[in-house]
Formats: sequence, structure tokens, C-alpha cells
Amino acid sequence: MIKKIKASKSEKIILVFLLSLAIFSFGSFYLIKNKCLFIKDYDPSKLIFENPKNIAILNVPCGNVIIELYPQISPNAVKRFKKLVKSKAYDNSAFHRVIKDTLVQAGDLEFGKKGNLNYAKIGTGKSGLGTINSEIDTPFDFKAGSVGLARSKNYNTEDSQFFIILRDEPLYETEYTPIGRVVYNIEALKKIKYLNKSQYVLRPDFINSLRMLVN
Repeated sequence: MIKKIKASKSEKIILVFLLSLAIFSFGSFYLIKNKCLFIKDYDPSKLIFENPKNIAILNVPCGNVIIELYPQISPNAVKRFKKLVKSKAYDNSAFHRVIKDTLVQAGDLEFGKKGNLNYAKIGTGKSGLGTINSEIDTPFDFKAGSVGLARSKNYNTEDSQFFIILRDEPLYETEYTPIGRVVYNIEALKKIKYLNKSQYVLRPDFINSLRMLVN
């Protein structure tokens, strides 16, 4: 007859500790792997907008980011942006420049496309449509969520690349052309991949799609 051996109190405590440690480790691993776990996704069809024709839906790894465009402030820049959106030019373009909790930038259509990244030239690519003039005369509050067109060190060099700021940047006023502002889900942008030691990202996250709500 086999006698049952009861575990001592200390053995039970050790067992509980080991089980708790295993559960915590698994949970931590899951949270790290699933960076979008606590990010709410938004269905634009269930939202009401005052001017649907100026709403753009940016789909990123953690869901839809909804942007309201401001053609009354920067008519030429918004026209260029809408043209590229409607041609699906931004799909699969990299968030090649990311500063943690500060800024994300994408839209290099020449050197920043998935499957055709050129790390030596990324950030310098063009759209093929030519540059447009800066539109910086109208007052604009560059608060968190603002969307602007990127440029070189010189004015009047805007093309396809755009950035979204994740914190207030008052010094950007009169420096960059604003085109709109995020109205829903800026939190999804804060999960875009970044590097601690560089603004430019190896193996970056990509734009899944960018569409106008109303074509």
C-alpha cells in the first residue's frame, strides 16, 4: 500500500510562488508581444463628422487613426495629400522617422515602401508630383495630434512626407505647413516602433492603408 506524503507548509508556499511566477512571466510576455492590447480601435462608420469629405482614415498596426483635414488653412497642401491618399500611394509606406512620445513621420514613396526600403536614402524620397510651396501664414496651434507636411531645411520643398506630433510643439507654427489634426486614437501612434538611439527606424512599422472617408 502506497502512503500519501503530505506537502509541508514551506513546500506549499514554494509551489504557490513558482506558479505565481510562471503566470506573471507568461502574462508579461503576452503584454510585451501584444503592444496594442489596451488601444481602442475606432470604426469611422459609427462616428459622426461635421465635414466627412475632410476625414482621412490612417490604419496602423494598432488600429484606425482618424484625421480631420483643414483645406481652409492649407488648401494646396491638403489637395496634394488627398490626391496621394485617393491613389493609395501611402499604403505600405514606412514610419521611417519616429521620436518616442514626440513625433512619427511617414510618406517616403520612393525609398520607404515595404519590400523596397532603402536605408541609405530613406527620408529623401519624392512622390513624382513635384514640390509645393509652404503654407505657413495662417495661424495654427501645433498641439498634440497635429499633422503637417515635412520639408527639407528650405521652405517650399513639401511633397508627400508627413508627420504627426504626439505632444504640443508651439515652435512649429510658421515653420511647417499644417494639414490637419488627429481627432481619434492618437494612442495608436504612440505604439509605432521607435529606436532609443536613432530617429530613423530599422525594420519599421508601416501604414497599412490610408483612405478618405468619402471619395
